[in-house]
Amino acid sequence: MAPDPLPAVLPGGPDEAWHQRMRLERELHDGPALRLSALALRLGLLSHRSQDPEIAEGISGVQDELHAVLQELRDLAGKLYPPLLDEAGLGPALRQVAEHTDAPIAIVDSEERFGPALEGATYFALAECLAALPVGAPAVEVAISREGDELVLAVTGLEPGATGRLQETARSLGGVTTVGPSSEVTVRIPCA
Repeated sequence: MAPDPLPAVLPGGPDEAWHQRMRLERELHDGPALRLSALALRLGLLSHRSQDPEIAEGISGVQDELHAVLQELRDLAGKLYPPLLDEAGLGPALRQVAEHTDAPIAIVDSEERFGPALEGATYFALAECLAALPVGAPAVEVAISREGDELVLAVTGLEPGATGRLQETARSLGGVTTVGPSSEVTVRIPCA
């Protein structure tokens, strides 16, 4: 489910990399996706106006293909930078990932915002960990909060080894990871 990430650092720094992801997502939505939607509507009108059933059926087939391409484009745009992450933040975006996972996942969220770069990097790292859960995996909980000037993620129900991408991301952002006695993985990343 989690896509291969774009480079974490561009010439403008990490914030610029995440802003570029957001721009690309919007450009895909506002450009090609809207044009494909308009074409599908126009084909629908042509299909209804057609007197020839074979032509109407052919138009309907092309319209179905346009809808499929449009969905693929939306999925691709969402992998660049999920619109919900930009609109609502880390907790709601991770809940959306959890809904498409075959394991029970609870996201506990303080509803605070942490900036596009930190939210983006954390989202993609956690999404990769959650997407790798096998069918029938035990329940997982991810608690998201702010403590002082740190984003704190407490992950229970995942083996510490299954959080490698999250731990790597935390280190790359100047954060630290601790593993508690019950295998709870706690990640603290500066919010600077």
